[in-house]
Amino acid sequence: MYVEDLNDCASQFGFTPDEVWDVSLANDVEKFAIEKKYFPTVSIKALPKMLAEIYKLVKTKLIRIKSQIKKKTSINFKYMVAFSPKRKR
Repeated sequence: MYVEDLNDCASQFGFTPDEVWDVSLANDVEKFAIEKKYFPTVSIKALPKMLAEIYKLVKTKLIRIKSQIKKKTSINFKYMVAFSPKRKR
C-alpha cells in the first residue's frame, strides 16, 4: 500500500523520470523537519521493530526509488518518510 501511495503521489505531482524518492527512518522531530523542508512527503508510522521489514518490502517493490536509508539504530524511530530532494518547499 505504501508503494502505491508513493507512485500515486509521484504521478499526481508530475515527477519527471529523473526524480526519485529518498526514504529515511525518522523520529517525531526528524519527520516534522523533513515535512517542513520538502513537499510532497509520504510517511507511515510503525513499530520500530517493523520499520526495517517494511523498508525492505518497499525497496524491492518500488520502481522509482533511490533509497538511502540512514544507518541509524534507535528504538525512537516511529516513521518511514519518503521525499524527493529536488522538491523543496
